[in-house]
Amino acid sequence: MNVHDSERLAGQLEEAGYVPAAEGAAPDLVVFNTCAVRENADNKLYGTLGHLRPAKDANPGMQIAVGGCLAQKDRGEIVKRAPWVDVVFGTHNLGSLPVLLERARHNAEAEVEILESLETFPSTLPARRDSAYSGWVSISVGCNNTCTFCIVPSLRGKERDRRPGEVLAEVEALVAEGVLEVTLLGQNVNSYGVEFGDRQAFSKLLRACGAVDGLERVRFTSPHPAAFTDDVIEAMAETPNVCHQLHMPLQSGSDRVLKEMRRSYRAARYLSILDKVRAAMPDAAITTDIIVGFPGETEEDFQATLDVVREARFSSAFTFQYSKRPGTPAAEMPGQLPKEVVQERYDRLVELQNDIAWQENKKLVGRKVELLVATGEGRKDAETHRMSGRARDGRLVHFTPTGPAVDREVRPGDVVETVITYGAPHHLVADGDLLTHRRTRAGDNVAAGLRPKTDGVSLGLPSFGAPKAVPVTGGCGA
Repeated sequence: MNVHDSERLAGQLEEAGYVPAAEGAAPDLVVFNTCAVRENADNKLYGTLGHLRPAKDANPGMQIAVGGCLAQKDRGEIVKRAPWVDVVFGTHNLGSLPVLLERARHNAEAEVEILESLETFPSTLPARRDSAYSGWVSISVGCNNTCTFCIVPSLRGKERDRRPGEVLAEVEALVAEGVLEVTLLGQNVNSYGVEFGDRQAFSKLLRACGAVDGLERVRFTSPHPAAFTDDVIEAMAETPNVCHQLHMPLQSGSDRVLKEMRRSYRAARYLSILDKVRAAMPDAAITTDIIVGFPGETEEDFQATLDVVREARFSSAFTFQYSKRPGTPAAEMPGQLPKEVVQERYDRLVELQNDIAWQENKKLVGRKVELLVATGEGRKDAETHRMSGRARDGRLVHFTPTGPAVDREVRPGDVVETVITYGAPHHLVADGDLLTHRRTRAGDNVAAGLRPKTDGVSLGLPSFGAPKAVPVTGGCGA
């Protein structure tokens, strides 16, 4: 969600006449789009702002802006702790950034604007997309749940849903510019439709995406187990371009802890969903989120989580040590656990999950996979002479871009088929010759250094290339 919000911020700045600073050059503007889910986000922001102070002192005309969830939470406290910050804006007023920057320049003082409710749906704002082949499409913002550990609802607000026609218009606009894959975004993506009273709106939306000509892959994140219904499973299984990948947050395998977390499902219900998904899609890769060390968690509770992990056979898991967030009910609960206890449990969970993921990945050796070639996914690709891509189930595959099937050269955004030769806990390797290679328009755009810029769903199709020149008072560049 934050990555996509950053695309919207970049799009607005470009529309206002800002241009990206050259690599290595001192920027005139630095924008932080912050998260507040864990405590280390706070520490990271204020530490980085401190490192920026000498640059600000050396160049007083440089502007620093802080937005996102941490800005929504800390508000004016940010400029008290870091008075060299020029602009603070929240999650509900992303569209205010260019005006606030101009106002701060004009008034020569910090501008802080935090709205309590959504000013404009982010999709109506322009976006400079990060990728030429894969795009985020927000279908809802906000959250109606009240999980006791989570600060997001208080910072993002109640759920607001976009109309299906608006979502599909954005999907079609991206595909018209060569994008092959979209990921539908929502804080609880499968609750989509609650605002306009259609309980099957999400499954209908998945099926509608299946009718978009040229759209090869559809993903979504993140669903909530309590609202995950059979019609969604059927839509996933029956819609060819919907990927057999499911990120299903577990958080805990202990029913007692789930109740304390105010998660409205229990372990048996959770596992039954996974059983239904695998019955409909035996090749589905299922990932999850797990919190270790929630207040009052006993060793028995933790063992229940390990038991669910063993049964669920996740292909990967995002594992977190509980982070106390002021303002959440869990922060005031008794039984806050010592760091050393949480760390020891966390290490055991990671070891178990890595072992399961490795076992599951080794089962894929010898299997043919279709990959959408990616940019920057393999840190060692240069030294190993490999490239990297994502399989339809979301797994990361490092492959050798060689063989008679290669048409000139393989580029990010192209589609290839290959055979898995090795399985590791966090990735797969395919070191044989490619079976097929399909050059794509997305690959052409990557090679040309072009990314789509969407102008908001009501303003027509996206366009490629440099933004239109717009006169800007002060002439700053970002």
